Amino acid sequence: MRAFTPPDCTTARDELRSALLASNWQPDAIADAELALHELFVNAWKHAGSQAPRVIVVLHPRTLRVLVGDDSPTLPEPPTTTDLYALSGRGLHLVRALTHRFGATPTKTGKITWFELDAAA
Repeated sequence: MRAFTPPDCTTARDELRSALLASNWQPDAIADAELALHELFVNAWKHAGSQAPRVIVVLHPRTLRVLVGDDSPTLPEPPTTTDLYALSGRGLHLVRALTHRFGATPTKTGKITWFELDAAA
């Protein structure tokens, strides 16, 4: 049975923000990273049925990589929605617009959807 209430993403966003603030990332980049994380997290719940999506944050000196794991083997479709009145379908458009790279990688038990964001020079 699927729950109708999404899992809480607050802790993951707070940890991400703390790591980026400690590394002196710019506020706009932090906001972009938080929104992209939220989109992937909600997609893992809504489309993959994961009640507790797994989040891994890897912060290299100049690059942030965020991975969100779920239990569905179905890879996300490339964003194609152009209908301004569609009720959904803009999440991956946002992730693509906010980040430098994103994609999905199959795993033995599902998939990892990820994005990378480069620090401002």
